[in-house]
Amino acid sequence: MKKSTIVTLVATAAILGFSGWYMQNGGHHAAPAGKQAHGPQGPTTVSVVAPQRRDVPVVLQANGTVTPISTVDLHPQTTSTIVRVHIKEGQFVKAGDLMFSLDDRSARANVEKAAAQVARDRAALADVERQYQRAEDLLAQKYVAQGAVDTLKSQVEAARAVLAADLAAASAVGVDASYNIIRAPMSGRVGAINVYAGSLVQMSTSLTTVTQLDPINVAFTLPESALGGLLEAQQRGAVPVRVTQPASDKELTGALSFIDSTVDPVAGVIRVKAEFDNKVTSLWPGQYVNAQLVSHVLQGATVIPQNAIISNTQGTFVYAVDGDQSAQVVHIKRLHAFGEFAAVSGLKGNEKVIVDGKQNLRPGGKVRIASADKALDATVTKG
Repeated sequence: MKKSTIVTLVATAAILGFSGWYMQNGGHHAAPAGKQAHGPQGPTTVSVVAPQRRDVPVVLQANGTVTPISTVDLHPQTTSTIVRVHIKEGQFVKAGDLMFSLDDRSARANVEKAAAQVARDRAALADVERQYQRAEDLLAQKYVAQGAVDTLKSQVEAARAVLAADLAAASAVGVDASYNIIRAPMSGRVGAINVYAGSLVQMSTSLTTVTQLDPINVAFTLPESALGGLLEAQQRGAVPVRVTQPASDKELTGALSFIDSTVDPVAGVIRVKAEFDNKVTSLWPGQYVNAQLVSHVLQGATVIPQNAIISNTQGTFVYAVDGDQSAQVVHIKRLHAFGEFAAVSGLKGNEKVIVDGKQNLRPGGKVRIASADKALDATVTKG
């Protein structure tokens, strides 16, 4: 072995030996006297807030769609030709207004034919009735036999039956003739007109639509958890519903008009509708609006800031400062959230709820309050 290699090994062994001696005998002098490298942590500085008791309205919000109460798609009930269109696209009509006239020449002829048949039947019945009356008079004088009178009586009854049948046929012809005049089935606004004078139409031909715009509905969905409050509110009376359009700050007020009979088991929502007066057509079918209603009021609820609430796998809770300035876990239930605040249960109301600094806390950890307790702002928006 070379001499240089032996020298290197001896030097390395000397350095290792010195390091071991230092760690055993002199290492405790690394930290200054009176201090420890890993001493206990001091109290955590936190901010606290006092819960507030107040009535909290439970406000439900949803995106809704404006839907008409009724829309009718007009079709002819016969095959014919349009003679005249009496309305214009976008026109408002009242129930019974004349809208379309169809070619009724054939229908009028059939009506006249049926009327003539009825007149002939009436004349035949009158003649048979006269013969029957005369035969009864002659029977009283014993000039004719009873059989002749009975025969005439049967003829009278048959003539009356023929007249009744022809009257019914004439009525049916009159109904068919009425199909050539198409009137508005309800009050509303006329949609696009798809035919013109001279157009051949059949029962499958769509002429136009009539849509009722006043009043009008707004349909939206709410979580099934709101169903109980909605039903209770509806039993107490009319439930106001407010809507605003995304591009406008104008607010319209209506009333809850419908709660669906079933909950959607997939989405977990319930379909509802609200009815609005729409005389100035502020709402238009198909529009999207923001709907808002108050289902019920939480009387004397405990209100705290939402940023004081912690939710994890162990549940929902807050930290509160106890008498010896330690952080204690208080489990709560969030009843309703509105803005930066939430109504909760599980608090007595006299706790000091930790708002800031809770991220460094552990249950039972010592705390130091940064400032005096403060109550919630009395002007908290009710939502």
